Amino acid sequence: MSDITTKAINSIRVLAVDTVAKANSGHPGAPMGMAPAAHILFSKFLKTNPKNPQWINRDRFILSNGHAVALLYVMLHLIGYDISIDDLKQFRQLNSKTPGHPESETPGIDVTTGPLGQGISNAVGLAIAQANFAATYNKPNYEISNNYTYTFFGDGCMMEGVASEACSLAGHLQLGNLIAFYDDNKISIDGATNMAFTEDVSKRLESYGWEVLHVSNADTDYSALSNAIEKAKLSKDKPTCIKMTTTIGYGSLNQGTSGVHGSPLKPDDIKQLKEKFGMDPNQSFTVSQDVYDYYSKIISQGEEENNKWNELFDAYSQEYPEEAMEIKRRCDYKLPSNWEKLLPIYTSNDKPLASRKMSEIVLGKLEQALPELIGGSADLTPSNLTRWTDAIDFQPPQTGLGNYKGRYIRYGVREHGMGAIMNGIAAYGANYKTYGGTFLNFVSYAAGAVRLSALSGHPVIWVATHDSIGLGEDGPTHQPIETLAHFRSIPNLMVWRPADGNEVSAAYKVSLESIETPSIIALTRQNLPQLENSSIEKASKGGYIVYDVQDARLILVATGSEVSLAIDSAKKLTEQGVPTRVVSLPDFLTFDKQSYDYRKSIFPDGLPVISIEVMTTFGWGKYSHAHIGLDRFGASAPAGELFQKFGFTVDNVVEKAIKTDEYYKGKEVLSRLDSPF
Repeated sequence: MSDITTKAINSIRVLAVDTVAKANSGHPGAPMGMAPAAHILFSKFLKTNPKNPQWINRDRFILSNGHAVALLYVMLHLIGYDISIDDLKQFRQLNSKTPGHPESETPGIDVTTGPLGQGISNAVGLAIAQANFAATYNKPNYEISNNYTYTFFGDGCMMEGVASEACSLAGHLQLGNLIAFYDDNKISIDGATNMAFTEDVSKRLESYGWEVLHVSNADTDYSALSNAIEKAKLSKDKPTCIKMTTTIGYGSLNQGTSGVHGSPLKPDDIKQLKEKFGMDPNQSFTVSQDVYDYYSKIISQGEEENNKWNELFDAYSQEYPEEAMEIKRRCDYKLPSNWEKLLPIYTSNDKPLASRKMSEIVLGKLEQALPELIGGSADLTPSNLTRWTDAIDFQPPQTGLGNYKGRYIRYGVREHGMGAIMNGIAAYGANYKTYGGTFLNFVSYAAGAVRLSALSGHPVIWVATHDSIGLGEDGPTHQPIETLAHFRSIPNLMVWRPADGNEVSAAYKVSLESIETPSIIALTRQNLPQLENSSIEKASKGGYIVYDVQDARLILVATGSEVSLAIDSAKKLTEQGVPTRVVSLPDFLTFDKQSYDYRKSIFPDGLPVISIEVMTTFGWGKYSHAHIGLDRFGASAPAGELFQKFGFTVDNVVEKAIKTDEYYKGKEVLSRLDSPF
């Protein structure tokens, strides 16, 4: 390797140190240790074009050990993304482009990582998306999709279970387009990793079906790093891990210790570091012109690669115009014209069905019209009903189980891994509409990934069946009580609980049209009647009046299976002289986005509101004055007996509604929409 290589690597190290020191907060050690690998990868292998950051065939890079983000910001600056020296100086400051962990809002960052293990799991999703995109659209002589996904990860990532789930699946799927760099620096926040982590990571990954290469001196053996990447790219039927043994904080007085993990270097340490690397210790945030010149050539190469691809795609468009138009549509994040006309519409004369069954019907209607639809289940396919008839599984072709053009993913019992992988698929681009199925209660296993979906704006869809005590005999371990309240509290997350077929169609319509908001669609095991006054249009507002009477004195608001109970109760209340309206509120977030006037028409002043939901009452206070819910765990018994035991009956609702009516009689009743709290 040339002298400019060493100079560039040391420049990366020092710039990362200055970035952390200026913020007086952050993690300098890992960037210093991983700088050689970052330089070799970004300068010799990573195919990217900062002037066209959404180029669909660019290589993807994911920093799973996201505390090392100063390294990523430095690399993005050097290769020409919109990250300036001033942005580096604003590291970890309010409203900067350089927050404390990678966030996808920053130019050049594909996914938001932070909690360890998420990033490498996202990388598996990105690799799945590329393999599917290539299998779908590549043609003889037209390899329009061949990008790689690269990821850096560390010991902390491998300690987290989500990484194990995702890496296991990646090995099974034989994702040769995935290359991961394991930063083997033997240090975590607590100190040496041998206090808590002594497993052989290489053997573990090999047992998953990965190829593992080892660079024993990744501090200075630049040729070995380059050769390892070259070899990794030759592996077409296995993901590859390049285990690189590094010295955390390389060059620091405290190198190799936890002292350089999560604290800025001291001024005297920075001074000696710069002197050691032949730099002016009195200057900060400086990069010599020859280093900038070196990287400018790399930037030009990326533009050239993009231009060659454009020429290839132009020729492809001539020979395969339909496929090319479809790719352009998808890359513009547009759905096919009139796709929503395929959504099933129901009348009250249609037979009752479980909402999980109605979800299956929707997927079966849409799959041919939406090639971007790809999904699966965490080993619950027969229960979630997530696989349409004649679906092809996404599997390595050589296994005979399917092929990479397939759009049904067998995730196995890996809920958290599935959630993180879905985020990666969504982050790939091409408007992938990805969904994953499990029981609603087990979405909680994946809460970390769900939160990052919402934070990052990945519009993934959770098909969450068995949504209440209505699942019956499996008992309280499987019956979600607090789950909806938890997920409703997460910003930018739709939580749908549809009451009939039209509401199921509406939930899918809004979820699939979303560009930046994920969804959880909670679905029943038990049959639900088709409601007389529901419609896709009304339910798409998140809440609407589903049953009305003249001179109403009360409002019952409910979701899912309790909406029909509310209607039956309202009819009896009206007969008994308490005219009662019913509101169906399938999604709080969508409803809250409607105009104030519309929301106030649903929950006006003067009418006490009673919520009915077979869940905790927590959170309902934003709409209702009184609540009928389940603020305890469920029980194991047939569903009908459970609803009876816990008071989800017409008689109990009527009794509590009459008490509420009497309590508020003669009192001023203000809509909870206007509550000062």
